[in-house]
Order: sequence, then C-alpha cells, then structure tokens
Amino acid sequence: MDSFAAASPGAETAGLRDGSLLQPDTSGINAFDDDRSLAALLGLYLAPDDLATLTPTFRRLGDLIGGRLDALAHTADRNPPVLHHRDRNGDDRQRIEKHPAYVEMERIGFGELAMAAMSHRPALGLDKPVPHAAKYAIQYLFAQSEFGLLCPISMTDALTRTIRRYADPALVERYLAGLTAETLEDHLQGAMFMTERAAGSDVGATVTRAVPDGDGWRLYGDKWFCSNTDAGLALVLARPDGAPPGIKGVSLFLLPRDLPDGSRNAYRIVRLKDKLGTRSMASGEITLEGAKAWMVGPAGQGFVQMAEMVNQSRLSNAVRAAGMMRRALREALTVARGREAFGRRLLDLPLQRRQLVKLMLPTEQALSMCLFTADALARADAGDAEGKALRRILTPLLKFRVCRDARKVTGDAMEARGGVGYIEEWIEPRLVRDSHLGSIWEGTSNIVALDVLRAARKEHAHAALAAALGARMVAAGLPEDRRARLTGLIGRAAAAVDAAAAAGPDGDRRARTVASGLYHAASACLLACDGALLADRRRAALADLVIRHKLTPRDPLEAEDGSEAETEALLLD
Repeated sequence: MDSFAAASPGAETAGLRDGSLLQPDTSGINAFDDDRSLAALLGLYLAPDDLATLTPTFRRLGDLIGGRLDALAHTADRNPPVLHHRDRNGDDRQRIEKHPAYVEMERIGFGELAMAAMSHRPALGLDKPVPHAAKYAIQYLFAQSEFGLLCPISMTDALTRTIRRYADPALVERYLAGLTAETLEDHLQGAMFMTERAAGSDVGATVTRAVPDGDGWRLYGDKWFCSNTDAGLALVLARPDGAPPGIKGVSLFLLPRDLPDGSRNAYRIVRLKDKLGTRSMASGEITLEGAKAWMVGPAGQGFVQMAEMVNQSRLSNAVRAAGMMRRALREALTVARGREAFGRRLLDLPLQRRQLVKLMLPTEQALSMCLFTADALARADAGDAEGKALRRILTPLLKFRVCRDARKVTGDAMEARGGVGYIEEWIEPRLVRDSHLGSIWEGTSNIVALDVLRAARKEHAHAALAAALGARMVAAGLPEDRRARLTGLIGRAAAAVDAAAAAGPDGDRRARTVASGLYHAASACLLACDGALLADRRRAALADLVIRHKLTPRDPLEAEDGSEAETEALLLD
C-alpha cells in the first residue's frame, strides 16, 4: 500500500500556486463530519441512545472514505478479479483470485463493520440488530469510496432475510451462522443467479431445469449474469420438470457452492464479465451440471420469494446511488472552493454556482427519500400496514429516480473538475462508470417505473404515500399556506399515477413521467418537513427548488427575478 499511497491523487495534487491547490480533492476530509445533512437527519430516524452508540462507527467510516478505503477501492478497480480453471497440477479446481486490496475491503465490510449481518444479529456496540436507517446510512457512506463490494454485501443480507422468511428451518439453521459470522474467514457470502440469456426482466422465460433428487433437487442450465460468482450460497430460479409455463412454474432454490460433505457442487464458472463499472467485484456466467440445491418455500412461488431479495437489492442500489452523488458533490464543491480562474474562485462564478446547486438538489432529495424509505421498511418489518404500503411503492420509486439522477450528477461533477476529471487517476471516472449500473441491475428504468404503477393498481400504495406525507407535514408544524401548496402537489402527483394505473397498457406509456412526478412531489414534502423539524433553512430552500425546477412549468426565455441568487448564497456560502 505504501507505493500506492505515494502515487495517490492527494499526493499528486499537493502543489500550490499562489496559496491555492492546483487540483484540490477530498483526501483527509471526514465524509461523515462533512455531511451536515446526514448527521442531522439521523437524529430524526434513530433513537438518541442508538445514535450515540453508532456515531463513532459513522465517524470512523468517514475517515476511511477520506483515506484508506479510497486507496483500496482505487487499487481494486485497477486490478479486477481473475478466474483460474485449473490448479498448478492441472486438476480442474476453479477459483477466483481477488486482489489483496479487494480482500481487505471485504474484511472491513463483512468483518469490521458487519454490514451483511447487522440486520440479523447485534453489531457495532448495540445489543440488538442495527436499525435500518443506520444500516443504509453506513451503505451510503461506504459507497462514496467503493460501490462494487456493496453488491455482495447487500445480496448476502438479502439472501439471509429471504431464507429466514421462506426456507425450511433446518436449512436456515445449517447456514445462518456462516451468513452472520463475525470474521471474513468464517463468512458465507450470498448471491442471486436469476438472469438467463432469454430471461432477464422476463422471469417467466426461465428455462433452467430442476429435477427431484432425494431430499433435494438437481439443477441444469445456464445463468447468464451472476454477480459475486463464487459466493458460498446463491438463490436460483429454476423450473421443476412438469411445472407449467410462465412465471407460475418457476420455483426458488438455495444453491451452495460447497456441499455439506465438503465436496464442490456440480456447477462451473464459464467466464467472468468484462464490465464497464464495478470492476473490483466478480460477475460471471455459470453452467449448472446437476448441481444440488434445496427448494425455498412452496413450488411455483419462486418469483414472489425472489422479489424479497430483489427489493432489498433495489433499495440498496438507490442508497448507493445517493452515496455516489454525495461524493461527486463533495468533489465538485472542493474544486470550486479551492481553485481560481480569471482571478476569481470558481465558487464565485455565477454559472459554476448554478451548476453546483443543480448537483446538490438531487443529492439532498435522494438522502431524504432513502432515509424515509428505510424507516418505512422498519415499520413494515414490524407489521405496520402503512409501512408495508410505503415500502411497496417507495422501493421502485427510488430505484427508478435516484439511480437515474446519479448518472447525471456524477457526469456533471466530472465536468466541474475539468479535464483531469476524465483521467482514471481521479475518482470521477469511476463514479460515472459505477453510476450506470443502478439503472440496469435488479430492473431497468422501464421495469421499475412499471412496478410503481403495479403498486398503485394492486395496493393503492400511492394513496398511502400521499396520506403519510400529509400527516408528516402536520406533525412537522408546517405553516398552513405552505402545507396547502405541498398537499396540492402531492395530491396531483398521486392523481397522475392513479390515472396512468387505471388506463392499463395505454397508461404504461406514462409510467416514467408520473413516477418522476411522484418522486419530486414526495421529496419536496420531505425536504420541507425536514427543514421544519431541524429548523434548517437550507432544506426548506431545497424544497422550494424542487417545486420550482421539477414541478412547475417554466419559460426558459423569461428573465429571472433574483431569488435564485439568494438561494445559491444560502446553500453555498
């Protein structure tokens, strides 16, 4: 690591010119302490004792992001995993060689921070599982340095949740200790092998066969996109022989890499994918050659059960996208504050200020929405009906909008740094590459936007969201005129979703438009509530910006009234 540290961006940009950094970056900045919004909002969602116990972990992770974790992530990105088919004696013993930097990040994520296990056992100084708001705050911070490893972490967490809910208790007992182990060496990592060449979003097209075999099943077929390819356990969709066509014939199976007797299971990795982003983490193709597996839950309910894992992964994807936006914003602000052009700080140039606010707005929207959704998930897990409805619509809503916003925010932040921001020695290219993943995996933008309409059609979840936000605005003590305006906007957004949902296939054409409208209206309400509860003028101003820029028709040729400059001063100065 010493040689890498000597060549790190922080060392390369240490030169000064007239007292200003040539290329200022965020090395040495504590990502938690620097994020006033996160620290304040956690106070709304965590019990005071829990927040006090967990704050040292947040701060420690913030330090890692400003230093060691960044260095490890940069090295792992430049040294992707390698698949070896044979050992040195010529025996067929497949293994994936991971770079030591990636293994060290695994040790931090799975071991020291217990990120995959914290929802299933006491961790991080608490005598109970870590609350969802805290778990996702940790993922949000971690993603500011490393995105790829969060895929295995999230899938392990979601697999554990899924089998605890649906699998035979004996199967859970066999594997739970490994899935929640305290050390990396003892940890069983999880994955889901769902995609096939002809069955991506269309799960009903699955052709992988499942054949009964004693107390279990044998699986035959190919899986086309398997992230965390060498995971100890994977949830796999397959069609038992004789099952009906379509989605009703698909069942869910738990596939171990190693069988209980210690022998390797009968599947092989064909190759690893050469991906645009998340290069540190192994994704590959596998061929199932009679691999032993156990059915999870009743036959024919595979997608319903897999949806539990997919939804957890979707929420995690949105949280990671929010974290990458925060890192991109922090880099852009650091450049703007530290560099000069034409005799002025970049931060003082009007167009640059406008651009920075455009980066800040979706970043802050995403943070408020993600924590609100984490709270809804906690309520749903406790059996709360409203929490279940909120979780049902918020998960695809966030996956759709936050992941798309991250692509633009990371790209514009690269531009804010200028030409060197296009160079792979800096973090901006990796943020851009990784940000595109969120809009594809676990459902493309079209698929999750349609899922928003599905939640409205089947469960009227959009109405539950509007009602919950209305109650929240009353509880936050918003002034009556402000509350009336926001209530009108969220009501119009819900009505637009309702109309599209009621229109059937014709309404599907508007799924993305009405989902965006609902997201922006909901985030405006939340930002306003956060501002009132925290006595934070900045969040109130951000709520107004959402209304002005995302929910109000504007004439681009009309002169501005000067209020934008006042808002910029409040947010940037």
